[in-house]
Amino acid sequence: MKESIEQLKQTRDLPDEQLLQLIDHQGEDTALFEAADQVRREHYGTDVFLRGLIEFTNYCKNDCYYCGIRRSNRCAERYRLTPEQILSCCDNGYAMGFRTFVLQGGEDPRNTDEAICSLVDQIKTRYPDCAVTLSIGEKPRSSYQAYFDAGADRYLLRHETATDAHYRRLHPAELSLENRKRCLFDLKDIGFQVGAGFMVGSPGQSTKELLADLRFLQQLQPDMIGIGPFIPHHETPFAQEKPGTLELTLRMLSILRLMFPYVLLPATTALGTISPIGRELGLKAGANVMMPNLTPTDARKNYDLYDNKICMDEDAGKCRGCQENRVKSVGYRIVSDRGDVRR
Repeated sequence: MKESIEQLKQTRDLPDEQLLQLIDHQGEDTALFEAADQVRREHYGTDVFLRGLIEFTNYCKNDCYYCGIRRSNRCAERYRLTPEQILSCCDNGYAMGFRTFVLQGGEDPRNTDEAICSLVDQIKTRYPDCAVTLSIGEKPRSSYQAYFDAGADRYLLRHETATDAHYRRLHPAELSLENRKRCLFDLKDIGFQVGAGFMVGSPGQSTKELLADLRFLQQLQPDMIGIGPFIPHHETPFAQEKPGTLELTLRMLSILRLMFPYVLLPATTALGTISPIGRELGLKAGANVMMPNLTPTDARKNYDLYDNKICMDEDAGKCRGCQENRVKSVGYRIVSDRGDVRR
C-alpha cells in the first residue's frame, strides 16, 4: 500500500493492477489521505476556493435514472429563476466575497443560447473580476462556442461513468457516453476550464468502472473533477439502491489528488449529506473547493437531486459562514479569489 501511494505521488500513475488494489483497499487510509494533503499543499497551500452556486432551473428534458429532477418525476415542483433573481444572487454573493458564480440547472428547453449568453454577459459586465461557470448539460459545439464568446470561463459536465455498459445502466437510450465525451472534448478544445466527474457507488459500479473513470480523466486532463457518493432519490428507479460510501468517496478523492495534483477538487454537498463531517474529511483527503448555495431558499428546496440533501433551508449568508467555520476547523482557509487552476 505505502509503496503504491509513493509511486502514485511521484509518477501520477500506476499499472491497472496496483490502481485496482488501491481503489479496493480495505483498512486504514491515513497514509493515502496524508499523501494527498501534502500534494494539495504543494500546489495550493491551505487555500480553499468558494464557488457561489445558483441552481436557476429544475426543469429537465432528460430522464436519468438516478436524478430527482428527471422529467418523469411528476411530484417535482418545477421552477425557473428570472434573470433579475439570478443577478440578485450574484449581488449577494459578491458582497460575501465570492469571485466565481456557478449557474447550474437541468437541461431546460427554455435556456436558449440567446438567453444564456445574455445572462453570462450581464454577470461579466457587472462583475468583470469574477469567473462564470456553467453547468447546463450536453449542447452542440456551436452553443458552447457562443457561451465562451459571451464570457463564460468554465463548464462543468460530469461524465458520470466512462464505460458504455454502465452508462446505459444509468441513463435512458437517447443519451450516450459517446456524446457526453464529445461534449467534454469540444469544451476543452474551445478553451473552457473544464470539469468532469463521476458518482461513487452508483448502481452496477465496480472497481473496474472506477478504474475506467480514472483512465478517461487521464485522457481528458480536466481542470476540475467533481465526485460525490451516489445517493438515491425516492422518485427514481434507483430508489431502493444502496448509497455510495464515505470511505470509498474519500479514497477516490485522494487518488485523484495524487494523479492530478493541479486539479480543482470540491468537497461536495453530497459528502456532507452522508456524513456530518463529510466535507471536512473531503478537504483533509485532498479537496480544495467548497460550493455554498446562493439559490433563494424557496427555490432551493426544489432542486432535489437526491434524498435528504443538506442546507436546503439555510440562507446564503448562513451557508457561507457555516462553510468558513468548517474549513477553519480542519486547518485551511477560505480565500476571496476566482480560484483558477494552477497547472
